[in-house]
Amino acid sequence: MSTALTSLGWDEHFASAAEPYSHTHLIGRVTRAERGLVDCFTDSGALRARQRFGDEPAVAGDWVALVDDDAGWWVDAVLARRTTIERAVASGRSQAQVLAANVDVVLVTVPVFPEPKVAMVERLLALAWESGAVPVVVVTKCDLTPEADAFAADLADAAPGVDVLAVSAATGEGVAEVRAVVGPGRTACLLGRSGAGKSTLVNALVGADVAATADIRRDGKGRHTTTSRELVPMPGGGVLLDTPGIRGAGLWVGEEGLDRTFGDVEALVRECRFSDCGHDSEPGCAVLGAIADGRLPERRLASWKKLQREARWMAGRADARLRSEQRREWKLVHMEMRRSGRPRP
Repeated sequence: MSTALTSLGWDEHFASAAEPYSHTHLIGRVTRAERGLVDCFTDSGALRARQRFGDEPAVAGDWVALVDDDAGWWVDAVLARRTTIERAVASGRSQAQVLAANVDVVLVTVPVFPEPKVAMVERLLALAWESGAVPVVVVTKCDLTPEADAFAADLADAAPGVDVLAVSAATGEGVAEVRAVVGPGRTACLLGRSGAGKSTLVNALVGADVAATADIRRDGKGRHTTTSRELVPMPGGGVLLDTPGIRGAGLWVGEEGLDRTFGDVEALVRECRFSDCGHDSEPGCAVLGAIADGRLPERRLASWKKLQREARWMAGRADARLRSEQRREWKLVHMEMRRSGRPRP
C-alpha cells in the first residue's frame, strides 16, 4: 500500500481486514458517500464507485474493497470498522445512523457565541466515547470575547478527562495545538451544531479554503454550509472529516459512553450508602453530598439523569424492535413450513 494511503490512516489493522481482497480488489478509503455513490482515495488515484442496493452502505471514513466491471467501479465489501460514530435517527425510531467510521479523534466543536450549551457538549462527548474514539473539546471563535478562557474552563468542568482547546481561526490562536492532535495517519471528525465554525476551522488547519463557510444568522443560529460528511487530507498527513451541523443528537450509546462522559458522577455513585440510591433524597447519598458542598454542580446531576433515561428508553425501543423482527421471521418460517408440509422445528 502506498505512502499516500498510509498518511490517510491505512495500517496493519486494515491490512489484515483487507487480506481476502488483496489480490482481486482495489482498496480505497471513502471520502464522501451520497445517494448510492462513494468517492474514494486509492493507490490508483481518486475514483467514484456505486454501492449495491441492500448492502450495508459505506460511509465517509470507511475502507472498502472495490471491483471494476463494464459499468464502472462498485463497492464489493466494507472492511471491518475500528470505530463507528452513531446517533439515533432523527425520527426517534429505534435505529442508529452511522455518522462516520474509523475516526481516531472527535473534535467536539463549540463556539463562544452564542453561549455554549453544556448539555449539548455532554451529549456529543457521550457519542464520541461510545464510538471508541478520543474526544477533544475545541472552543472556537475565541477572538469574539475576552471571556473565552472562562468559557473553556466551564466546559472543562463538564468534560472530565477530556482536553479542552481554545481556538481562533481568525487570529490563528490554538490552531497548531489542534493540528497536533490529528497528526499523520490519524482521522479527526468535527462534530457540532451549525455555526460552530467547523468549516472555518478545517480551512485554518489545512491552510486553504477547502470548505465553504457562511456567517451565522442574527439570532445566533448557524447556517448549513456543509451538506454531507467529507474527508479532507491535511498537509503532512492525517485527515479531517467535516460534518453537517447537528441540531440534535439522539443517544445511541451503551454504558461506556455515559460512564466516560460522567466519570465524576459515576465515581460518587459508587460511594452512596445504598446500591439502588436514586440520588433524590436518600440518606448517605454521596452525589447529593457533593452538590451540597459545591464539589458537583446540580446541573451535572440533572444532565446525567436525563441522558440515562434517554439511553434506557432507546435501549428498550431497540430490544422491542429486535423482538418484533424475530417474531416476524418465525412467522415467515412457519408459513413456509405449512406450505411445504414440513413439521415445525
